Amino acid sequence: MMKRNLLVIGLAGLLSACGFQLRGTGDVQFALKELDVSARDAYGDTVQQVREVLENNDVRVYSGAPYKLVIARETENRRGASYSSGARTAEYELTMGLEYEIRGAKNLLLTGNKVEVQNYYQQDDNNLAGSDQEATQLRSELRREMIQQLMFSLQQITPERLDQLQQTAEARAKAEAEALEAQRRARESQVAPQQSPIELPSR
Repeated sequence: MMKRNLLVIGLAGLLSACGFQLRGTGDVQFALKELDVSARDAYGDTVQQVREVLENNDVRVYSGAPYKLVIARETENRRGASYSSGARTAEYELTMGLEYEIRGAKNLLLTGNKVEVQNYYQQDDNNLAGSDQEATQLRSELRREMIQQLMFSLQQITPERLDQLQQTAEARAKAEAEALEAQRRARESQVAPQQSPIELPSR
């Protein structure tokens, strides 16, 4: 029997109480109505489920939308949590994480964050097939929890806030470009000028 991580259960319960369902029921309200979604693994389970949740909750997902959700990195870590008397691992802690970014015009980074969930499963050395199946089920559940956290974060983002972040990012990019141009000009000005032609004395 898997032991539930209390933090994960608490978050899942909170989101459930707010009416959130992974498949989308129309109860989740997003201020963002248009969003591009991409990931390094373009056909992975996570990005496919993210698109499905958004579309099922009245968010138009398409390439070329004003803002883009980028799933930048997914991580998975497994470690032994407890051991049997024979020094064999009896229980594993599985942690999954997701790093994401929201980019705007000119692909400028506007904001980003990371969500992380964890839980435990039993390792039965006498039933490895059953243990593998339990681990696979746990991965699916943790992925669902990660997406729930991501959706909760996206609900807090408004187009107005992203517009402000876009203006800030553009101002920063302009300042950086001007600084680089100033450095280039400074380097050019430090180059020694060419010597003037030698004038021969007139006879």
